Amino acid sequence: MTDQSKETFKGNPKHRKKIPIVGVGSSAGGLEALGKMFNNMPPDSGAGFVLIQHLDPSHKSSMTELLQRYTNMEVFEIEDGMVVEPNKLYVIPPNKNVGIINGVLHLAAPKEPHGLRKPIDFFFQSVADDMEECSIAIVLSGFGSDGTIGIRAIKSMGGMVIAQDPDSAVSGSMPSNAIDTDLVDYIAPPEKIPEDLISYIKQLEKKSPQGTIGKDKETINSLQKILMLIRKRTGHDFSLYKESTINRRIARRMNVQQIDEVPGYLKYIQQNPQEINTLFKELLINVTSFFRDSKAFESFKNKLISEVLDKKLEGDGVRMWIPGCSTGEEVYSIAMSIQEYLDKSSKHLEIQLFGTDIDENAIDIARSATYSSTIVSEIDPERLHKFFTKKGEGYKVKKNIREMAIFAPHDVLINPPFSKLDAISCRNVLIYMNKDAQKKILSAFNYALKPGGILFLGPSESISNFVESFTTLDNKWKIYKSKKTEDTPSGDFVRFPYAKLPQDYTTTEDLEIIGKTDTNIGKNVEKLLIEKYAPPTVIINNEGRIVFIHGRVGKYLEPAEGVANLSIVDMAREGLNFELNSAINEAVLKNKEVKYKNLNVKTNGNYQSINLVVRPIDKPKIMENLLMVTFIDTQLSENEKEKLPETTPKNNIRINELEEELRVTKDRLHTTIEELETSNEELKSANEELQSMNEELQSTNEELETSKEELQSLNEELLTVNTELQNKVDQLSEVNDDMNNLLNSIEISTIFVDKDIKIKRFTKETTKLINLIPSDVGRPLKDIVSTVEYDDLINDIKEVMDRVIFKEKEVRTKDNKWYLARIIPYKTLENIIDGAVITFIDISEQKEVQKLASELEYVKNIVDTVREPLIILDDELKVISANKSFYNKFKVEKELTEGKLLYRLGNNQWDIPPLRELLEEILPKNHKFENFVVEHDFPEIGHKKMLLNGRKLQEKRLGGKTIEKGLILLAIEDVTTN
Repeated sequence: MTDQSKETFKGNPKHRKKIPIVGVGSSAGGLEALGKMFNNMPPDSGAGFVLIQHLDPSHKSSMTELLQRYTNMEVFEIEDGMVVEPNKLYVIPPNKNVGIINGVLHLAAPKEPHGLRKPIDFFFQSVADDMEECSIAIVLSGFGSDGTIGIRAIKSMGGMVIAQDPDSAVSGSMPSNAIDTDLVDYIAPPEKIPEDLISYIKQLEKKSPQGTIGKDKETINSLQKILMLIRKRTGHDFSLYKESTINRRIARRMNVQQIDEVPGYLKYIQQNPQEINTLFKELLINVTSFFRDSKAFESFKNKLISEVLDKKLEGDGVRMWIPGCSTGEEVYSIAMSIQEYLDKSSKHLEIQLFGTDIDENAIDIARSATYSSTIVSEIDPERLHKFFTKKGEGYKVKKNIREMAIFAPHDVLINPPFSKLDAISCRNVLIYMNKDAQKKILSAFNYALKPGGILFLGPSESISNFVESFTTLDNKWKIYKSKKTEDTPSGDFVRFPYAKLPQDYTTTEDLEIIGKTDTNIGKNVEKLLIEKYAPPTVIINNEGRIVFIHGRVGKYLEPAEGVANLSIVDMAREGLNFELNSAINEAVLKNKEVKYKNLNVKTNGNYQSINLVVRPIDKPKIMENLLMVTFIDTQLSENEKEKLPETTPKNNIRINELEEELRVTKDRLHTTIEELETSNEELKSANEELQSMNEELQSTNEELETSKEELQSLNEELLTVNTELQNKVDQLSEVNDDMNNLLNSIEISTIFVDKDIKIKRFTKETTKLINLIPSDVGRPLKDIVSTVEYDDLINDIKEVMDRVIFKEKEVRTKDNKWYLARIIPYKTLENIIDGAVITFIDISEQKEVQKLASELEYVKNIVDTVREPLIILDDELKVISANKSFYNKFKVEKELTEGKLLYRLGNNQWDIPPLRELLEEILPKNHKFENFVVEHDFPEIGHKKMLLNGRKLQEKRLGGKTIEKGLILLAIEDVTTN
């Protein structure tokens, strides 16, 4: 770990300032989007960034190194316990889920099988819980729907969501699924995302940590007007919601629109009415899931079984209400739990679950019962297989579970409650209401529950002032039981005014009796009969099953033999069966009233003449699809009575014959029916086998779908790895070009060989020494013809690799040039010896210099042996060297002589005008002089007469370069006479 990354562990996170934390989710094609986004992201945004990428769990990721190229922020691969700091980027490691608590990142091994993991949802949900309104989500290019659940959690806590414009994404699936939730605040191409993000963060910094709004009169007045606009547009009154909740939601929308004051936001809403719908959705953030809060749900299930289901008799009804049901997950979770109980107990109960919510879009989703593939993380595989069918990319709840549930728009603050309920589950609704609203709702719940009915609230909710009305079953998970009895009065039930809802909302009448209870049907039937009929009447459904009976109908109907049957046709007496069945069918098909007159119905051995009327019911709406069957007794005339069958003795023989014939016919019919039943049993058995085969095929299809999802996930990871590798290849190509240019620019002959001393690479300069061409790569070095006289080259290379040493040796070419051959081991990043590197450095010039130096040393030794003083001057008349005789003769020191101008020696004692003329004028022209007489008085040695001989030497050049400038040799002969 680097020193910089260690700094992220410092400090107590509980006492740190809350900073915006941006969760960035990406998958296939995400690297391109990440590069564009971070290229434009300022390094001082003030936010901490956490990148959650779909990675191959078995492949070491280089995402950290790749992203560092696009940003000036520090980039770290996440380690367990890192504290998120502002202006830093943290990258998920492979095969890990990332969570955050108190600003500290924690790593966890994924529980889901490979291919079904949702690491983006995992982190988004975690950061929403931890950072609340300071949580921000960015969804970039990728396959699937990972992130859609997480952004719901972030929005529910007042956070903000940005999605990449799908048109700019390599794969637009992830951002498209996010956008389809209607929870995305900004949609932009990746290079424009930083602009929206920074604007939002700056606006967020202007607000208090809780996003509260001022208390001045103008602000309060503007807030009231905003709530009035919402009520007028939607029919829902939010004035009873908690002030902090409303303020926080409005403040968040103000942040998104970059508006500082509430009056300004009111003006914006008035100018842009569509913002009302957006704000309404903001206030209705639906956060739900299947079997949410598993421990709480398990406790509720156990209490429901012991307090309600176990006490029901065979065929009894069970009625439950789930207000605030959102998209229906909780309703279906309860239905699945009840079905599991029914399967285990083999009991048959009529189940009715009423799911209601004020969000019509959520209700539509609940009715469709189709959910995305992300539910696999919420439901165990056994339940998923038992209660769902795969449908496209999602799952649909099976029909037997759907039939238990009825969904309708309903405002628990405005509309009347249901009645005679066995249980109510209303979790995390009351926490958003003020005390008056809570009292109103709890009063309605108390009224709606049967004696002993169960009330299930959220973990942060309570029954407050209604402790006398309920017994606590589970204090931790807020499960209560109604104390009231059959005789308990309704008490202080808060009356609900009918809502003035838009026309497309369900009518009050529908909401009042949406359950189609027997009691309500009875009241409506009695009212209808009083208005129009007095005769005996039966209400049936389209299948002919009796729903309600009015009056005495024994003369027309009697129970059929065998298992209890409520079919009116089976119960019809002789003379009524055929006409009754025909009338029902015709009334259903043609939706009109059907009459049969003067039907002779056999009753107690006699015949009763009746008129039969079957009429479809249109109103009230709750009784649609029901039929009214009315029996009207009539009086026959004398002629009609004569036509009735006689029962005198003379007819008894014929009657007996007919009865015997009828008995035989019945026996034959019975035999035929038995044969038909046998055939039906065989067909049923075959059908069961086909169903079994279909289930097996469905199971196989689900396995294939799972495999498809895993392959799709693997494909995403491969695309990510491929992108990383492509970037690595580009980097390696760039490095390779740099290395080639470097080697060629220094003009050093270099050969790279592998462990078998085969050529891997060589520089262009090498071809001057060894006859190499590009096709020689891979050939043994010993097979290549060389101009270098180096017989032990191969052995030396082997020794270098074996002993991990380096060797240097001066070698000569056939054209008499000298090179320094240097052999060093070739080491990989893992410090493994994988060959050798041989370089040949041209040292011909150094050899010549050495030769000249040797010659000069030779000359110097000769000069030192000469008895007359000698001086060697450069072209500037500075002393290069002098012999011992000179120093002894003229009493000067070597250190004060060499490098000094001749005229400045010995206190300028050599500044002799004739000598100046000789050296500066005569010598340059003639290159030499001989026996030139100079006389001079020297301070220490006195008057001297000298005979000078001088010669200018030619400059030395090597390889076109001057290695030694022209020198002057000055010989001094003392001819002074004593």
